Amino acid sequence: MKALGLLCLISVIIFAPGFDTHSTALQQNVDSIVVLKSKRRLQVYNNGHLLKTYKIALGESPVGQKHFEGDMKTPEGLYFINDKNPNSDYHKNLGISYPNAADRAFAAKNVKSPGGSVKIHGLKNGKEYIGAAHRLTDWTHGCIAITDEEVDEIYSHTAVGTPINILP
Repeated sequence: MKALGLLCLISVIIFAPGFDTHSTALQQNVDSIVVLKSKRRLQVYNNGHLLKTYKIALGESPVGQKHFEGDMKTPEGLYFINDKNPNSDYHKNLGISYPNAADRAFAAKNVKSPGGSVKIHGLKNGKEYIGAAHRLTDWTHGCIAITDEEVDEIYSHTAVGTPINILP
């Protein structure tokens, strides 16, 4: 009986009204992305018009700017989609251009590696059964995680070179 109650609570959290401000599938290409870390939201835009908002999971230590490899933080600042990988360890991914020159300089000044390989991605291959429940906690190493269906949608409408502004 307790398990059923927990399942109902999880369903309310994940599928609550207002969860996705635009529930229809994307019909236009994405020309900019904004991530609101504190709100756990990723927004996609075309020509300044908000197309859709997605709920996300972030790095395990999400508050503050990513500075070093292994700090489990998601970067903050203006970056670009610099790669698209349909065959990653996680259901597809869009690469984010972290580290940029300033990130590399800061890490070098501190004699550390800035890390890299920050992505927007779906669930780890073989773990797709977790679905939207993955968003109940921040679990990545600094990436931005969405469901497999959501990454399929964004992936098909976003070109390499698209700016992504990651805000605190």
